[in-house]
Amino acid sequence: MSCRTSWRTCPLDREAHPLMHDTDGTHTRRFGLPTATALVMGNIIGGGIFLLPASVAPFGTVSLLAFGVLTIGAIALALVFGRLAQRHPRTGGPYVYAREAFGDFAGFLSAWSFWTMTWVSNAALAVAGVGYLHVMTGKGSMAGDLAMALAMLWLPALANLAGTRWVGAVQMISTVMKFVPLLFVAVVGLFFFDPDNLGSFTTADGNWTGGLTASAAILLYSYVGVESAAMSAGEVRDPERNVGRASVLGTVGAALVYLLGTVSVFGTVRHDKLVESTAPFSDAVDVMFGGHWGGMLIAACAVISIVGALNGWTLMSAQAPYAAAKDGLFPAAFGKKKRGVPTFGVLAAAVLATGLTVVNYTSGVGGVFEILVLITTFSATVPYLLAAAAQVYFLLTGRRDKVRTGRFVRDMVLALGAFAFSFWLVAGAGYAAVYQGVLFLFAGILVYVWLTARRPAAEAQAPAAEQAEPVQEEAAVTR
Repeated sequence: MSCRTSWRTCPLDREAHPLMHDTDGTHTRRFGLPTATALVMGNIIGGGIFLLPASVAPFGTVSLLAFGVLTIGAIALALVFGRLAQRHPRTGGPYVYAREAFGDFAGFLSAWSFWTMTWVSNAALAVAGVGYLHVMTGKGSMAGDLAMALAMLWLPALANLAGTRWVGAVQMISTVMKFVPLLFVAVVGLFFFDPDNLGSFTTADGNWTGGLTASAAILLYSYVGVESAAMSAGEVRDPERNVGRASVLGTVGAALVYLLGTVSVFGTVRHDKLVESTAPFSDAVDVMFGGHWGGMLIAACAVISIVGALNGWTLMSAQAPYAAAKDGLFPAAFGKKKRGVPTFGVLAAAVLATGLTVVNYTSGVGGVFEILVLITTFSATVPYLLAAAAQVYFLLTGRRDKVRTGRFVRDMVLALGAFAFSFWLVAGAGYAAVYQGVLFLFAGILVYVWLTARRPAAEAQAPAAEQAEPVQEEAAVTR
């Protein structure tokens, strides 16, 4: 089969051009390194950062040590994604790696888990965004809150449907607009830093290991999104190089905001007040500059942050199903692109998130929304765990004889570190999240059975089409 008919046989030619071909025959431009980095950073930094300092304050400043440990684990995972993207620079990231290493079933579980995590978490982000909007507009009616939540879901979806150019533009603008104010508060806060505000290093019982573990359990999901560049590798220019760079740069950038911001808030807001705070960054701004306008400023930053995260996660919600659909492991409709975006996947995720959001505001059934959010907590970890295990598998069974010893040892240490980090994520999810998540994960087995049962008929038609192609090429030569 010629390079014109199979991108798999000519990966270098496929990646040499910044334009890519969609299933509808149109051309779209790939993400450069800055946009890919913004995608990673924007997806990592959502709305949760604005409550993190208060969430970990009860455990003492040992939580800063937990942040450092988690950052090392997240960077190891980012480096592993970069190495895996060099082997398999395809859209789908963790799904592709799991399938290449362990077969269709593992690949499907990765794609299914990631897909369910994205659209449920998008609904949760939209609901959280409405909460921040209330700071600026005041409490509204249920209908008004629902309308605002749906607008926060569908505006990013429309940007995605407009094509990768718009996705990249929105992501760059929103990332800058939330990164600059947060970094400003973090840096300026250092000039108002008072060590007396920090409180004790550990909790009252003095057990620093317990405080480290407890604060880490809260902070673990601060780095979900590190896979964003790998998931969109097919839309990244020169993915063999840029996926790893974007993953690391985006993770380091997010860590910089997290760590500096938390340190500044710890040092500007008294510990006893911080423990009870519902808006720690706003309290820090009020301490630094006086008045009570900090709440409005931080609420605006939070809304921008959430909209940017929704823009990136809307794209992510379509990428794993797209890659799986190309391999016959998701419905075929997910495998079509327009303007560089898997449009059906974007629409499906937006519709499902819309339904969940409507249920949240109108059903009055307590606990349903919380259970689904717990499911995403566990589902986010499955692709990470499988991807890290895939790297270990590739290193042990691949072309080890052609890998320099130093590089092999380094890559193995990173892979094992990424696996340990991912395993820690699973443990930190909690019993309820793992229980609910495993049930939902196993429910996907029926979908897998249905899809694989339909594949033999489709594969039976493929050989006829492949045999016809050489005949046509031979006839063209004869003419």
